[in-house]
Amino acid sequence: MINNVSGAESSRRRLLTGAAAGGAAVATSMILPATGAHAETSTQVPGVPTVVDTSHASPEVARLFGSYFRAKSAADVDATMAHFAKSPFTYIDAILGWSFYTWQSLHDLFAQAMPGWPDGAKSYPTRVIGDTTSAVVFSTNTPGLFGPSEVRMIGVVNFHHGKIVRWVDYWDGRHVGVANLDSLKLPDDQYPPDFRESTVGETAAPRLRRVVDELATALRVGDAARAASLFAPDASFTDLVSHVQVVGPRSIASFLGNVGSRLPFVGSGTAVRHVVGGVAGGGYEWTATGQVPRGVNAIELDPWGKITSLRSFWDGARAGDDQLLQIATAALER
Repeated sequence: MINNVSGAESSRRRLLTGAAAGGAAVATSMILPATGAHAETSTQVPGVPTVVDTSHASPEVARLFGSYFRAKSAADVDATMAHFAKSPFTYIDAILGWSFYTWQSLHDLFAQAMPGWPDGAKSYPTRVIGDTTSAVVFSTNTPGLFGPSEVRMIGVVNFHHGKIVRWVDYWDGRHVGVANLDSLKLPDDQYPPDFRESTVGETAAPRLRRVVDELATALRVGDAARAASLFAPDASFTDLVSHVQVVGPRSIASFLGNVGSRLPFVGSGTAVRHVVGGVAGGGYEWTATGQVPRGVNAIELDPWGKITSLRSFWDGARAGDDQLLQIATAALER
């Protein structure tokens, strides 16, 4: 929609630049100097001691994301945008509904916003799953880059010849406060009608696509036992929004049976939008007909195609406190 961008792009620019002064001190205090115990690698952002989990990523995609986030943290517009293809081009914030359909529109936003970012602010990866065909990347923005709060995201990314051609960010709107979020996001009827997945096609590894299809089908019909059978013996199922983690197929089956459609990606109104990733895992974007209409599930696989980890992420600001408490209660075993 940022083809008729004015209002949304203006809001985003105010958010990115206006937060800088207030977030500077906090952002700087969060970044510790690297020590000998945390030697920086090609996947890390200088000054951030977080070790990036690339256990389910190809070395090439890990280096690519490392390069991207180093450029972004350096507030280097040209180096950041050099990671994107000129065409096709899609960059969408799935929570706010803001969309950028040209390389130049995102370049112009960064060119205006980056000079106002606070000293020491960082945007850095924490986990990468996939390969240079497509992948999911977990990342963190320190305070001041995107409002006054720390924001954690999962990006769903497609590549072509080593360049990013589609990037969709998912995060929890509660990170910035429900009132703040409401003042920034587009009305629901102005969200993109689709997220332009048709421009990149379905290129994820066949094994991952089969697992996603089986899992999504089981969740759609409410077959908790079937869904749990897709997980490895010590696998974890984590809903990042309700802060619930369940370990092991038996407990996962119990949780899914108890929670039902309180999890927005479970139930008859759910569908798979797009799958990304390689043989070791990736993730899938999902849609739903309930009050939370979209989100992402990140998946890691073992060598036998069993799920070792699933992490779900969606906009918790669209769910009431009671719903989140009910999700947490569903994890209790009796």
